[in-house]
Amino acid sequence: MKADCTDLKDSSGEIRLFPENTDDLWHLEHLITPGCLVYATTFRSPENATDKARPEKQEKKAVRLGIRTEKIEFHRNSNRLRVMGIIEFGMDCGFYHTISVEPGYEISVIKKWSSLDLERIKRAVKSSVTGVIHIITIEEGSCEVYRIRQFGPEFGKSVLGGSGKREGLDKRQEFFEEILDIMLATTGPLVIAGPGFVKDDFMDFVKSKDKGLASRCVTAETRRIGRGAVQEVIGLGILDKISEDLQLKREVLAMDELIRRISSDGNAAYGVKEVSASVDFGAAENVLVCDGIIRDDRIAKILEKAENMRTEITVLSTEFEPGKQLSALGGIAALLRYKI
Repeated sequence: MKADCTDLKDSSGEIRLFPENTDDLWHLEHLITPGCLVYATTFRSPENATDKARPEKQEKKAVRLGIRTEKIEFHRNSNRLRVMGIIEFGMDCGFYHTISVEPGYEISVIKKWSSLDLERIKRAVKSSVTGVIHIITIEEGSCEVYRIRQFGPEFGKSVLGGSGKREGLDKRQEFFEEILDIMLATTGPLVIAGPGFVKDDFMDFVKSKDKGLASRCVTAETRRIGRGAVQEVIGLGILDKISEDLQLKREVLAMDELIRRISSDGNAAYGVKEVSASVDFGAAENVLVCDGIIRDDRIAKILEKAENMRTEITVLSTEFEPGKQLSALGGIAALLRYKI
């Protein structure tokens, strides 16, 4: 994400945002809230359309519009964010319009920005420099490839043994070659993870084939492969070698600590009522909240009070396992300094 925040006064004003990928659209879904003003260059038919029974097809023109947002929808499969509302500036004021935001499409958003909003923008901008991280989880005859998005790990491809289509190669070498082809199509850092020695043998194979590619790789010992191995990699802090500010690590570690404390009757609270009380008493050290409920009025008041008391806030994506776990506990919890 690229962002220009130079026009803010007391955290209010216009921020120009330029999403570059799916992760950025996910961020925008949470940054654009009902009631804010969104400006964009969009296409709209002229307002003097004919009233004939069979009207002539009107050619749409590129216009600059400002709409007061009423609804936001993130269509992940089509890689598009739809922002819907009433036109306040530009042609056809008072009419409804939908702005379709895609990667490479610049918009401007005017609102009162919270510290969580500004932190999210900062994280999205920083992430664009890091690039997409891939995790290759591998054991003998089986491999799964994941992309680390900011909404969680996204499954890419799987390879089982060798396909038997490469002449002159034994099964293991063919298996390694197929994975290598997938890696060569990526950009950015890679983690080779899995149990035992297969990952090390594969890393040696990569070094023998392409030293440049090998320089983008690190290895990680995990107990399993697949999605579980991805969570192990994140929780162990291995991705810090690649990106020091990976939000997913915070989510895994925070949720692991919460579950540990709950199971041992430790300093933890969960559910709206308990967390609200812990914040009121100044006992909350870190408030964990699911991204899908931060706009709820009750939740927003709790977070605002926590921010004013300098309490740490960790927003968890419900696209990833820790966020799903937190959602099952009511969507909000807190790690406490002391029991209340």
